Amino acid sequence: MSSNDWKRRSGVVYSTDPAYSYAAAGDPDRPATLAPAKQQLRVALDRRHRGGKQVTVVADFVGSDDDLKELGKLLKQRCGVGGTAKDGEILIQGDFRDKIVRILVEAGYKARKI
Repeated sequence: MSSNDWKRRSGVVYSTDPAYSYAAAGDPDRPATLAPAKQQLRVALDRRHRGGKQVTVVADFVGSDDDLKELGKLLKQRCGVGGTAKDGEILIQGDFRDKIVRILVEAGYKARKI
């Protein structure tokens, strides 16, 4: 067992059962990544708590963090701006709602601007 595996154990410190294997506690709230056609993404503009700067938010992504970051990378490259992908949301700097909806629809996602 590696040094970081003990952090992911499901609360078991010691077991007397010789056949017991530690099950790492995964993220049960986050299901596997849905197919693009089954995603219902919302694209909105947000100005709150950002010093007056505009940020386009892509919300309601269902899937792993790696797939979220990959989609975020695609959107940042196609828009030519910076941003981040975390906590189930993609933040793109600036107002690119129409362009992002168009890119997502071309990629097979169901997306709507709100």
